[in-house]
Amino acid sequence: MDRGVIGYLEKLLESVIGWNSIQYGYITAAFQAAYGIGLLFAGRLTDYLGTRKGFAVAISIWSIAAMLPGAAYSALTFGIAMFVLGLGEAANFPACIKTVAEWFPRKERALATGIFNSGANIGNIVVPLVVPFLTLTLGWRGAFVGTGALGLLWLAFWLLLYAKPHEHPRVSAHELALIQADPPEHTAPEHTANVPWLKLLPQKQTWAFALGKFLTDAIWWFYIFWLPRYLQGTFHLNLRQSQKPVIVVYALSIVGSVGGGWISSALLRHGKSANVARKTALLICALAVVPVVYAPHAHALWLVVGLVGLAAAAHQGWSANLFTLPSDMFPKAAVASVVGIGGMMGALGSFLLQVATGHIVAGTGSYAPLFLLAGTAYLFALAVIHLLAPKLAPANIA
Repeated sequence: MDRGVIGYLEKLLESVIGWNSIQYGYITAAFQAAYGIGLLFAGRLTDYLGTRKGFAVAISIWSIAAMLPGAAYSALTFGIAMFVLGLGEAANFPACIKTVAEWFPRKERALATGIFNSGANIGNIVVPLVVPFLTLTLGWRGAFVGTGALGLLWLAFWLLLYAKPHEHPRVSAHELALIQADPPEHTAPEHTANVPWLKLLPQKQTWAFALGKFLTDAIWWFYIFWLPRYLQGTFHLNLRQSQKPVIVVYALSIVGSVGGGWISSALLRHGKSANVARKTALLICALAVVPVVYAPHAHALWLVVGLVGLAAAAHQGWSANLFTLPSDMFPKAAVASVVGIGGMMGALGSFLLQVATGHIVAGTGSYAPLFLLAGTAYLFALAVIHLLAPKLAPANIA
């Protein structure tokens, strides 16, 4: 939810705080810069501390950081608060992907990733339902504090429920055998030493994932931070009037997240290789994104919502499959670190696009170049992934 609050309240905060689109671009870019820095180290921290401890530390920092924008009073202090939030949130995906690698065999990972990744979209749906109420009753500052505090509630459940499969009291021998059913190269022993960055960075497989993230993560963050502003400004909607359009977009993205993960998992179950299954799903998602280039030329609200909703769904399907690539090509001991490297590259791309978006919107008043990029980036990213990892072969990091 923390990602969506500032985007949903941006038009209100623009009048209250007094920032412009360029300053807003810098504020969201500050989040991305910190997110990239944090991802680089969060992956290593998760591999070092283990999933349970690493995620607990991260969620504690994240929850407190999510409340900080409620104390901001200027564009600068908002930027600082968002920077701290980016650092706090960074451990999420490395820890989640490592959890999936620990708990699921390769053939189920894309679907499992799609399911957990849909949680972020549920949060984006909850934002337009909850934030107007919090803003009316507690003020816009209370909206940040209230949503941020929810992370501490989640932390309690995480500490109570999570353990590795071989340590969990409710995992049967049959289930443990299923979880550990992959060939040895995909199931490195849990005591394997952490793989140093110097062994990961030269690998083409690392850069296949990292450049895929660099080229496409920025599109999702463009939707999160700028879509409510675009809809409210283009179609003259207030907070409540923009509820349904935003909810529909992110509801569709949930379908895409689970559906995209299901596609490659189904292909694997029918005997296709991981290479064919993952890239087929990625291609389907990349093609489904293309129609969004027409969005800024459409004059009907619900046509725009449909085009962006399809693109958001396709992005989430793409993301569910892209996130499985590190666990397909690297041992478990290296997965969180590779995800962290890729996440850092994704945040770098997002940082650049956030800054560029602020200047493009301020200078031209048009979102057309941004939607053109959003509709074409995925096909280019898939070509790069295939060039660097034509067979998704395991990385040689011995």
